[in-house]
Amino acid sequence: MTTKKKDTSAMEDIVAKHEINFKPLETNQMVKGTVISVNKSEVLVDLDGMTTGIIRKKELSVDDGEDLALNPGDEIEAMVTDLENEIDMVELSLRFAGHQKAWETLRKQREENKIVKAKVLDANKGGLLISVNAVAGFLPVSQLNPEHYPRVPGGDKNKILEKLKSYVGEDFEVKVFDVDEEQNKLIVSEKAAWEETQKDILDKYKVNEVIDGTVTAVTDFGVFVKFGENLEGLVHISELAWQRIDDPNELFKVGQAIKAEIINIEGSKIFLSIKKLQRDPWIDIDKRYTIGQMVEGKVKKANPFGLFVELDDEIHGLAHISELSDKPVTDVSAIAKAGDTLSFRIVSIEPKEHRLGLSLRPAREEKAEEKKEEKPAEEVKE
Repeated sequence: MTTKKKDTSAMEDIVAKHEINFKPLETNQMVKGTVISVNKSEVLVDLDGMTTGIIRKKELSVDDGEDLALNPGDEIEAMVTDLENEIDMVELSLRFAGHQKAWETLRKQREENKIVKAKVLDANKGGLLISVNAVAGFLPVSQLNPEHYPRVPGGDKNKILEKLKSYVGEDFEVKVFDVDEEQNKLIVSEKAAWEETQKDILDKYKVNEVIDGTVTAVTDFGVFVKFGENLEGLVHISELAWQRIDDPNELFKVGQAIKAEIINIEGSKIFLSIKKLQRDPWIDIDKRYTIGQMVEGKVKKANPFGLFVELDDEIHGLAHISELSDKPVTDVSAIAKAGDTLSFRIVSIEPKEHRLGLSLRPAREEKAEEKKEEKPAEEVKE
């Protein structure tokens, strides 16, 4: 009888110990357990000796979509999806557990500013659909690095989409930009990751430094130039030449070797200038042209506000709509069109602003002479 009392007492101690350590389970809780048995349709799991959990086949998939190979005795971590099913077991899920772990990992990667790999799954006109740690996300076009940014002449959306779709299946190095599990939102940036890897290289270059590069793209707003160790800069259309440029394609071609000066560096953005390496033709403009001078000019472009006129290869001027006629002008193209050569009078020269004003209206002196000639005739008539 004494032995039985000791055994009963020991068992009570074990139960009491488990009751102290065991906390009531809750749905969506992560729990650890030991695999008891495995078959084709389910896996049974011992949860700390207090209850048994079951993982159905559809809940066995992990990050890559394949079922996890489990064996009796394996230690696993799963999520509670139901506290008590029809056979009094706790329903568990490895799929949800893996999903939650993936979001936790993403949050940590964002906090630590880590560079991670994103697989490109698809593309739309706004960017790339990607996957990081089996979580679907988005990589906007604006967050692509210079190498992958689609530069399409004319901004053709269909060609941009075609370029983006060419990246499907590739792995890009990115940083987690925004992560929100509740809204199922994941935004990443390839540009931020590129900036970090290129930081040491970028630090080697300073403003006013001259670089040798190769034209990689020609757009309506300027020319992209590759130089150094996989760096790329933009020469804005206003920095291509001292004269007005309407179409950069007239002066530059992809693959063309050029020299340019660095005029600004903003993070990963490098701004270049070609015209700064050329002599400023406006410095001695007063030796070539004077106010009141009559000049021949070729119309480059007709705009609603006037005519852009080429006086020579370096100097262009503007004949404002108010200077095209003594009478009100509603249609500039009725006065002249691109390619026309006309005689203009220079009415203003502003070297610092690189502006020269032209006029088709008769000079005031000529008008005054006409009035003087008309006055005696009127007096004779009287």
